[in-house]
Amino acid sequence: MSEFRVVKSIVPTHTVMEGGGFKVRRPAAMGSLMSPFLLLDEMGPVDYAPGEAVGAPWHPHRGFETVTYLLSGEMEHEDSQGSKGLLTPGDVQWMTAGKGIIHSEMPTKKMMDEGGLMHGFQIWVNLPAKDKMMNPRYQDLTAADSPIAEKEGVWARVVAGECLGVESTLDTVIPITYVHVKMDKGSTLDKSLGLDLNGMVYVFKGELDIAGKSVSDGSLALLSNGTTVNFNATEDSEFLILAGPEIGEPIARYGPFVMNTREEIMQAIEDYQNGVLA
Repeated sequence: MSEFRVVKSIVPTHTVMEGGGFKVRRPAAMGSLMSPFLLLDEMGPVDYAPGEAVGAPWHPHRGFETVTYLLSGEMEHEDSQGSKGLLTPGDVQWMTAGKGIIHSEMPTKKMMDEGGLMHGFQIWVNLPAKDKMMNPRYQDLTAADSPIAEKEGVWARVVAGECLGVESTLDTVIPITYVHVKMDKGSTLDKSLGLDLNGMVYVFKGELDIAGKSVSDGSLALLSNGTTVNFNATEDSEFLILAGPEIGEPIARYGPFVMNTREEIMQAIEDYQNGVLA
């Protein structure tokens, strides 16, 4: 028997500048409300003129995962272990920083030379204490290989987890649902979620009705417990469904490091300064 989730609260977004100066739209107070998600940044959309595009120059991470999903534009990735990669529209990179990595995410030469629209998301996923010092790893999922679920008036890219019977091929450390959904006005979608998962919805186009509550562009809806979320599109809409388990451990955070204690943060800073973080 389904128990429908309702909207507990709606978190507004604010615009901040990140990395080398790119604009992101970010829900307020995420870290304290959204376990296991530490951060949700909507990058852009920004239409860059030639020579204007910016990214995130070399920086370190330890203790969590970064998930980059591009909707428009091009970015290239490089890290301290010698890995390189290209992100184009529809591509996903799931990077588990674990015990440490130093990397950069920058516009491609084509993007710099020609300009164009840049739009995408970066989400930070916390790791349990037992996994924070695991070896770094990457999972790259191209748009061509990305699983798509469809029904009348509904399109969904299943980045992680499941939707409409379609499952992602990504292997996540903890159970994560990450689905990008487009819905035509008047369409409906019932999405099942495990009772043990915190659930939330970020709308970045249009407006949805979730159990009688309106959620519009630029809002993050935090959901109650339950087994099913019912979406009704009151406008042509686009949104992310996110869900994951409550980790329930202390969080110590300093910039790009997310650990459990202040001592672990100090060790991460020392390791980075001494060149032994990655």
